[in-house]
Amino acid sequence: MSAAASAHQRVSQARWALMFGNFTIGCGVMVVAGSLNDLIRSLEVSVALGGQLIAAAAIVMCIGAPVMAAVVGGWDRRRLLTFALAWYAAGHLLSALAPNYSLLMPVRALCMLSAAVFTPQAAAVMGHVAPPEERGRSIIFIFLGWSVASVVGMPVHSFIGEAYGWRWAFGLVAVLSTGAAWWVWRVMPAGLELPAMKLAAWREVFTHPVLMAIIAVTALTSAGQFSVFAYLAPYYRQVLQADAAQTSGLFFWFGAFGLLGNLLLSRYIDRLGADRIVAGSLALMGLSLLLWPLAITLPLMAAIMVPWGLGGFASNSAQQARLGGAAPQFASALMALNTSAIYLGQAIGAAGGGALVASNVAAGATPQDSYAQLHWLGLLWITAALGLSVWAHRELGRRGGRA
Repeated sequence: MSAAASAHQRVSQARWALMFGNFTIGCGVMVVAGSLNDLIRSLEVSVALGGQLIAAAAIVMCIGAPVMAAVVGGWDRRRLLTFALAWYAAGHLLSALAPNYSLLMPVRALCMLSAAVFTPQAAAVMGHVAPPEERGRSIIFIFLGWSVASVVGMPVHSFIGEAYGWRWAFGLVAVLSTGAAWWVWRVMPAGLELPAMKLAAWREVFTHPVLMAIIAVTALTSAGQFSVFAYLAPYYRQVLQADAAQTSGLFFWFGAFGLLGNLLLSRYIDRLGADRIVAGSLALMGLSLLLWPLAITLPLMAAIMVPWGLGGFASNSAQQARLGGAAPQFASALMALNTSAIYLGQAIGAAGGGALVASNVAAGATPQDSYAQLHWLGLLWITAALGLSVWAHRELGRRGGRA
């Protein structure tokens, strides 16, 4: 085998291993939402309190992504990525064994430091090892792991949680993480180190109004989605009377359109531009939330979830491309901050949605009325994201497309 062919094979192996790592990370992030029905029943906590597991984990990932990016700047990436996945496996195993909510909360939060490290560092590594002509494709490919997790992970977690219990769903993530750690260790080159971002570069990013506005779009979008998404499992059960198979099927349906949206993104983003893709994705999500009150049956709910599915994951991927194109010199910092923004939005959305549900329950609302305003809260965040995105697009155009 020639040197060029051997190098191509190593990059291909790294792509697949890191994509599976992102798939595993995505499954772990989504495991609480997927198995929330059994978790709150088993641990005897409210829906709102169960949802705070999502918010707490998101806060850890939000703060951890940029902090860890600065801390691990000079580390061997093979060891770093392998250790992150091994920590993820141990954390999910301990979570599965947690006897009560009080212990589960801190264990879950510490476990999610792995997600703060793995996803942005995997993107940075792929950008480093892939040849220039394959760099964009390679980064988009490893992010497909998240889309696949939405197709497979959420419905599987939902089914396992309903049929066997939430602890088995967490145990599955531990097994997947162990396999991903072994795969990354086996195929990633040793001695791979990336230069750490200098303090001046971080300062320039944080004080740049357009770049921070684009990152804020990610946070607002994530908040809009998780105001509703975090509580879909109990909503399906309590309001639409969905059984375990139907709940799992709805998650699969949503994830399938999320994967389709990302595949369409990879095909048309160069032609349409990342800014237009983001605006279109936000409009699709807003349409689903606007039509939400019409979803009074399972088939209607499935139909209304289609626009959201197409736009949800595509929006995050387009935001990565948008930031990379606006300021490629700060790509490492921007990837970490954009990841942080995703989790900040998840925390805000899950916490806000949980507070709204808890308030309605305390006021004596029926199950249907308890969730009645969630979509309006989500639509408010999405509308704000769209407005800010349009402003950032105009500012970039005024500056010639570069920040």
